[in-house]
Amino acid sequence: MKTELQNTVYKRLKIIKMKSYQNIIYTLITVFVVGCGDSKTKGETEENFENEPEINVIQVTKKQFEDSGMQLGEITEQSFPKTVETTGMIDVPPQNRAVVSTFSGGYIQKTPLLIGDKVRKGQVLVTLENLEFVEMQQKYLEVAEQLTFLKSEYDRQKTLTEEKISSQKNFLKAESDYKKALATYNGLKKKLEMLNINIKSVESGTITSVVTLYAPIHGSITKLNITKGAYVSPADEIMEIVNTDHIHLELSVFEKDILQVEEGQKILFKIPEAIEGSFEAEVHLVGTSIDTKNRTVKVHGHLEDDKAHNFVVGMFVNAQIITESTQAKALPKDAIVITDEGTFVLCTQPNVSDGYSFTQKEVSVGDTFKGYTVIKNMSDFSEKEIFLTKGAFNLVGD
Repeated sequence: MKTELQNTVYKRLKIIKMKSYQNIIYTLITVFVVGCGDSKTKGETEENFENEPEINVIQVTKKQFEDSGMQLGEITEQSFPKTVETTGMIDVPPQNRAVVSTFSGGYIQKTPLLIGDKVRKGQVLVTLENLEFVEMQQKYLEVAEQLTFLKSEYDRQKTLTEEKISSQKNFLKAESDYKKALATYNGLKKKLEMLNINIKSVESGTITSVVTLYAPIHGSITKLNITKGAYVSPADEIMEIVNTDHIHLELSVFEKDILQVEEGQKILFKIPEAIEGSFEAEVHLVGTSIDTKNRTVKVHGHLEDDKAHNFVVGMFVNAQIITESTQAKALPKDAIVITDEGTFVLCTQPNVSDGYSFTQKEVSVGDTFKGYTVIKNMSDFSEKEIFLTKGAFNLVGD
C-alpha cells in the first residue's frame, strides 16, 4: 500500500513530466523536505500536549455556593485516640435485679401484672393458695398450746428437783419435752413469717389458705412465667424485676488487649441496632480472671449520664476503650471525596466576591474520629489553604 506521502509525489510527477530533469529532482527534494518538516512539527506538538499538566478547575457561583449550603474551612489540629475494640451489653448491678419465687409450693390465685409494669418495693405481686398453708398454721397453734403446758411442767419439775422432792430423771424429761416443743414452735413461726402470714392473726384463730408475695425491690417486670391456676414449686421463677435506676456496661475484652485497659479510661459505645450516634462511659472495674471459653476478661463501665437515655437491659453494644491519644492535622471528613480514581479535596482562594474557583487535589488520609480525618501529605498544602469542607462530593461526583 502506498503511503500518503508517496501518493503526493506521484501526483506531482504526473503534472511536471514535461519539465526538465533538474526540475523533477528539485520537486522531489522539496516534497520530501516539506513532508519531513510537517511530520516533525506534528510530533513535537503532540508531545508537548501530552506533557502539559492537567488541571481540574471547578467554577461555582456565589449563589450556587449559598443555595447548596457549601462551607469553607482550614486544616486544624485534632486529637485522635488509640483504642481497643470490644463488644458487650447494657446491664444492671446484681442488687438491682430480683427473681421472685416462693418458699413453699402453691397454686396461682391471681396476679394483676404484665411484663413491663412498674412496681414499688412491698407491692403485691401474686397470691398463692395451698392446703399446706392451712396445715402449717394448724400445727403452729397446736404446738403453741402444748408449749404453755410443757413450760409449766418444766418449771414445776425444776422446783421439785431443787427441793429434792422429785427425781432428776423427771426433770430432764420435762426439760426435753419443753425444748423440743419450743424448737418446733419457733421453726413453724419462722416459716409462717417467710410466707408473709400474719402471726398475730393466726394466734387469734384466723387461719388462711392464701399467701401473698411482695416486690423485694422497685423496678419493672421483665419476666413473667405464670398463669392463673398453675402450680409453682420453690424451684420455679415466678417473675423477674429489674431496677434500671443505675445501668452500666458489661464488656468482654480479649486477652491480647486487656493489659492496655485501666480504670478511669474513656469508653465510646454505640447501640447499632437501636440508636444512632455514640455515647460515653468510663472504665470502672477491670476483671482479674479470664473466661477460658473465649479468652476474654470482663470490664465494667459506668455511663456518664445513665438517666438521660431510655436504654434497655440486654442491649448489644459496640465499644471502643480509649487507651491513649495523639494530635494530628485533620480536615472534616465531608471535605474528602473518595472515587475510583483516588482520594481528593477541593481547594480555593479566600475573599471571593463573584464566585468560587475550586482546584481538585489528591490527598493521603489516615484515621477518622468524631467527624475529622487525618491528612498525611501535609507538605502538599499550605497552613492557610482554604478547603471546601461541605458539598465537595457533589462537585467531584459531577
